[in-house]
Amino acid sequence: MGKQRILIVGGSSGMGLALARRCLAEGADVIIAGRGEAKLSAARDELGRPAALETAVADIGREAEVAAIFERIGRLDHIVSTAAAIEGAYRQLPDIELEAARRVVESKLYGPLLLAKHGAPRLPPTGSLTFVSGIAAYRPAACGAVVAAVNAALEGLVRALAVELAPIRVNAVSPGWVDTPIWEFVAGDRKAETLAAMAERLPAGRVGRPEDIADALHFLMGNGFTTGETLHVEGGHRLV
Repeated sequence: MGKQRILIVGGSSGMGLALARRCLAEGADVIIAGRGEAKLSAARDELGRPAALETAVADIGREAEVAAIFERIGRLDHIVSTAAAIEGAYRQLPDIELEAARRVVESKLYGPLLLAKHGAPRLPPTGSLTFVSGIAAYRPAACGAVVAAVNAALEGLVRALAVELAPIRVNAVSPGWVDTPIWEFVAGDRKAETLAAMAERLPAGRVGRPEDIADALHFLMGNGFTTGETLHVEGGHRLV
């Protein structure tokens, strides 16, 4: 990808961290952003503290903090967000708390909207914005109403932004079940058992790895003829 400058929101863990590692290996300047300094520092250590890596603390659901990120880091070639604040969101309908639902909306819908609003002016015509939706929009399950709704809304936003911001490209990746730390919130101490059961169902014969999603994000950043699309990387989950 060459010497590009890439902002990865949610880059301190999981698929965002995998993408940061890949982009750094290709010689890009990378900024990883997240809500907590401790996680960002740990990610910097895991990546070997390269000179090409910067960190930025921000909650992308807060417009002032998003605007401040872009004022500080300046020019960019690509913006990616894998952020998802889903703690407390997987509940049966009678138990859903509006505050938990609001956090999902802020991280996965308002956040991308604000990243586009304040970040697009920093991008060249060849630049891109890439977001992460998810299989819940296509295979919703009990306890997952909030996440399913927000993922579907994000994909609608992607299509609209691709038209409004053209020729800047806007896309989404829709992962299936991926072995990332987010499952500790979803399944708790049953994480391994839950993922293993899904692996047996999937045509691909396994659940995803962060690197699988990083590959898809990397493709969408680099392919200049893809915009307004949702790329499904879910091991065949929509088929079963």
